[in-house]
Amino acid sequence: MSKPIKILLVGFVFMLVLIACKHKKSIQKTVPVVTADTANSKCKIDYKNSKALIRLIKENEFNFDWINAKAKVETLIDGKEEGFDIKLKIRKDSAMLVQIEVVGGLVNVAKLLITKDSVKMVDYIHKQYFKGDFVFINEQLNADLDFEVVQAVLFGNSAEFHDDEEKLKPVTDRQNCHYILSTERKRKLRRIQQGERDLKKALQAITLNPENYKIINNEFIDPGTNRKFIADYKNFILKDSVFAPYLVDIDIQAEKKARINIEYVRIEKNKPQKLNLNIPEKYDPIQFQKNNK
Repeated sequence: MSKPIKILLVGFVFMLVLIACKHKKSIQKTVPVVTADTANSKCKIDYKNSKALIRLIKENEFNFDWINAKAKVETLIDGKEEGFDIKLKIRKDSAMLVQIEVVGGLVNVAKLLITKDSVKMVDYIHKQYFKGDFVFINEQLNADLDFEVVQAVLFGNSAEFHDDEEKLKPVTDRQNCHYILSTERKRKLRRIQQGERDLKKALQAITLNPENYKIINNEFIDPGTNRKFIADYKNFILKDSVFAPYLVDIDIQAEKKARINIEYVRIEKNKPQKLNLNIPEKYDPIQFQKNNK
């Protein structure tokens, strides 16, 4: 794989997220529903149906109009580790500017401007650029990405459920003290997770913290396309008036195998940002084969 293509893929992989959950709304303080059972060391959580859990997810999602964030990112793509810094600016449901720098911010490696209809990137190292869209990215990664999904997964939100609401079943996991929304019922889900049953159709499972209904794990497995996506959200803290997961681990197995660790250093919201990307006139377009695998 040539270096420019690899840099582009790093940018793509940063956006990598499949899955198909869906939502939104402002952060609210929630009433803890977890109580300890000291007699048998199991927590007690009330049963909630799918409609209630989906409503609670929406009510407690990370809501914003603008984002200005900085993060340290480590990737493991097809066995090779990379580390870099990311500056991320987002205007909700509109555009996303991602600046990739060598760790420490000394060298500007690349910059991506992503909208619902387009993806542009400038590779400052090789003086090249890319203009494309999600159709091209999905062909390269054998994925189902769009702006909404990328925006949601970066902060542990979910995209719109659409007709999936009827497909998701509630699981009250008292052993691990979690709620789960899954396309499979509790007993079958447990047997699949324990390796006691083969997966024959696509599975999605969304694990929720019962104290605040934040998504702490989002898992999608599609045996038909041999794709797997797992995102873990950790270190939820209130910092600079922002309550969000400051640590995101993403594991992807598709045409490309990738692990992505995003550690947010700073997340600011609702301060308007400039979102523009200039392509120098002397830069050359990145040439791709039909599908670089």
